[in-house]
Amino acid sequence: MSQSRHVPVMLQRCLDLLAPALEAPGAVVVDCTLGLGGHSEALLEQFPEARLVALDRDKEALRLSGERLAPFGDRATLVHAVYDELPEVLDRLGIARVQGVLFDLGVSSMQLDEADRGFAYAQDAPLDMRMDQTTGISAAEVLNTYPPGELVRILRAYGEEKQAKRIVSAVVRERDKEPFSNSARLVELIRDALPQAAKRTGGNPAKRTFQALRIEVNGELSVLERAIPAAVGALAVGGRIAVLSYHSLEDRLVKQVFAAGAATTAPPGLPVVPEQYQPRLKLLTRGAELPTEEEVADNRRAAPARLRGAERIREAIE
Repeated sequence: MSQSRHVPVMLQRCLDLLAPALEAPGAVVVDCTLGLGGHSEALLEQFPEARLVALDRDKEALRLSGERLAPFGDRATLVHAVYDELPEVLDRLGIARVQGVLFDLGVSSMQLDEADRGFAYAQDAPLDMRMDQTTGISAAEVLNTYPPGELVRILRAYGEEKQAKRIVSAVVRERDKEPFSNSARLVELIRDALPQAAKRTGGNPAKRTFQALRIEVNGELSVLERAIPAAVGALAVGGRIAVLSYHSLEDRLVKQVFAAGAATTAPPGLPVVPEQYQPRLKLLTRGAELPTEEEVADNRRAAPARLRGAERIREAIE
């Protein structure tokens, strides 16, 4: 497993966003999406006084990144957990507040590159897509057992697939003959189902369907809906959060949480806004920041990335 093929996205920009909160001795930073440890390794190197807590639901990622981060000894604590479990993890570790949180919501390059995980549509593989292969249902089970209406809803909501009905009617017709097990058959079916015009835009025509299945299999959006507010809640005043998203659904969710935190909640018309209505967050990015053209040229996986950052500026007053 070569580390060289794993290039962390927008790495320096993430470090710069978090830096003001992590330079003090004893700062705790949480990498909610450890993956192969690229961002975590850089955080430990750049902030020698900081302690890292890193989460991943994928045991294989934890094993590999554990080897990579071993030189940092007890400065790094790696935990097998989904990122919405952050409050429980911090509680178990006896950590009341943290100074930094990083989310990189992309599928890890390991999952895309290991054929038997079934995330990639460019090679034939079992239709699995579970980030934690010890639990939950696979993409094949979703395709083979979900009612047609539910499949259409998933492809539209999570894949933003305009041709969802066409694809699903083809899936239902084919699964009655033989259940789906591998990705190549699904890719071929999608190619055949789409009208010519739809095939000419936006890369591989299977991309949106695979994204939708991955989000459904891993409950990604519902997990994220819990995780981002929980992470903001874990920040100390002066603490910072950076989130890298890779599709508009994730980015919209992050934007909403940050915008709500940065807004005053006072009823309109108050001459002076009392403390409990003041914003809790300050936005650190203007809209979502994009990777540079140079980075995209070097690492095509960075192309869809969107980065947002925020700083905790006051405690919530309940």
